Amino acid sequence: MPRLKLALSLVVFLIGLPLLAVSTPPNVILIVADDLGYGDLSCYGQTKLSTPNIDRLALEGMKFTDHYSGNTVCSPSRAVLMTGMSSGRSYIRGNRAGEVGASLDPGRVVLPELFKAAGYATGAFGKWGLGHTHTPGNNNPLSHGFDTFVGWKSQTIAHTYYPTTYVENGRELPNPDGGYVHDLIMDRALQFVRKQAESNTPFFCYIPTAVPHAAMHAPAALHEKWRKVFPQFDDVIGTYRAGEEDCPDVQNPIAGFVAMMENLDNQVGNMLQLLAELGIDENTIVMFTSDNGPHLEGGHDPDFWNSSGGLRGHKRDMHEGGIRAPLLARWPGTIAEGTTSDHISSFQDFVPTVSELLQQPVPRDVDGISMIPTLEGRQLAQTKHPFLYWEFHRGSTPRLFSQAVRAGEWKAYLEEDKPLELFNLHEDPFEQHDLALEKPELVRLMRARIKVGRGPMGSAE
Repeated sequence: MPRLKLALSLVVFLIGLPLLAVSTPPNVILIVADDLGYGDLSCYGQTKLSTPNIDRLALEGMKFTDHYSGNTVCSPSRAVLMTGMSSGRSYIRGNRAGEVGASLDPGRVVLPELFKAAGYATGAFGKWGLGHTHTPGNNNPLSHGFDTFVGWKSQTIAHTYYPTTYVENGRELPNPDGGYVHDLIMDRALQFVRKQAESNTPFFCYIPTAVPHAAMHAPAALHEKWRKVFPQFDDVIGTYRAGEEDCPDVQNPIAGFVAMMENLDNQVGNMLQLLAELGIDENTIVMFTSDNGPHLEGGHDPDFWNSSGGLRGHKRDMHEGGIRAPLLARWPGTIAEGTTSDHISSFQDFVPTVSELLQQPVPRDVDGISMIPTLEGRQLAQTKHPFLYWEFHRGSTPRLFSQAVRAGEWKAYLEEDKPLELFNLHEDPFEQHDLALEKPELVRLMRARIKVGRGPMGSAE
């Protein structure tokens, strides 16, 4: 009888625990779009194009309304994602490779290494954005926990979808027939998922796609389809120069953008179909986000598409349009279908979230907070950020250009040599009414938070 009571007590205890504490940690697929705006997905209000497969992640999972990228440009945003350190303490705070160091610190435990420590296979497919991928050393994703990397040689070359070469596991290889390399990369991601599932190996599949960044290149058939829908833009030529690589011009970049988005959406659909086919759908969490707000290059017209969803600003801007990003998370059976969260989160939260998911120690100096309670629907248990801080450096020499703080409903924006701007995002989500003169005490508090959030410039060496 005592043994029976003990067994019943144990069952009651286990039932009361969160699901993550008693189930096998899932496979994880993290898709990070490049320069995709808060309003570029139909589940976030886009009306001129449709993204039904990406929308499935919201319909069958959770949509975040107040999620933020790590920065307003590529490299520093991805550094925040990998390290869990905010842009105020990261040693990469701008896109220029020579600023402070473009590679990750080899002494830090970064996101894919958490998965490796838990016995996962790890693969990255797309644009690394933290240095050249074909050279050994700290630039290479293979030096930071990835077993496999297939993608662009560098951030600069990722501006074109027709490069002469691509990189696979540190080797620079010719691009077959000079084709649309994005499709080759996505096919390799699907192959990676199939291989791990068939060998019963848990996996982390990271897809930092270059879509819809820079040149508005799309597969020819889809581009032609959309040129017929938007013929009024056929006299527009989108140009972009990708440094050492030729970057073909685009006739009708409006059609090019919607075509590349349709192509990506189809590939997300292919991934979801594959998970179901392999029988791993309910043990795989799929997340989709973007590294910063919409860009203005290559003939792209974010105003035509309302890419910022009405938010003020674009890429390279610390207003909401430059840093607020979509975040969708789907995990059948664990994340409730069709839920929406206004939890304020950012890229630094991925590292502690994965740490809790895998029951791994949280690396040192992490600024993020685990989102597991929110994903599980336990909002009352969710720890909140006292504030989030960003800073952006630009120019050929390191120069602090802009800073931002989000604390609850309040947002402060500070650009070099200009007064601080203050907005109430609940009442004024589009940052139209600066309240700094009306609330001097709050301005002083926000300046104090900026001072706290900004750490010394470190080094990746």
